[in-house]
Amino acid sequence: MPHVYDPTNIFARILRGEIPNKTVMETPHTLVFHDIRPQAPVHVLVIPKGAYVTFDHFAAEATADEIVDFHRTAAKVCQMLGLAGSEGYRGITNAGVHGLQEVAHYHLHIMGGRPLGRLVEPA
Repeated sequence: MPHVYDPTNIFARILRGEIPNKTVMETPHTLVFHDIRPQAPVHVLVIPKGAYVTFDHFAAEATADEIVDFHRTAAKVCQMLGLAGSEGYRGITNAGVHGLQEVAHYHLHIMGGRPLGRLVEPA
């Protein structure tokens, strides 16, 4: 299935400055901001500034600079928010209908600050 990017999605609008956000960190290729419906005491979203729909789309088509910047920024944010070296945190990305992706712009949820429970219940 081709990755068709919708430039009207909420994250694209945030990147254009049309919708405010609570920015944690911004780099040339990445934006990190607090989730508006946090599911844990710490819950931020890491998004690339490029038009990527899912993890596999980003991993396959992003430039090396975009990929390195994204991951190094995520690591810096984990450190900044006290998650690195803590009792743990979770990084989640959802893709497509079965993955329950709500916004069709690749994003990584970083959540922590409490025990998070199982990610997926046994079948």
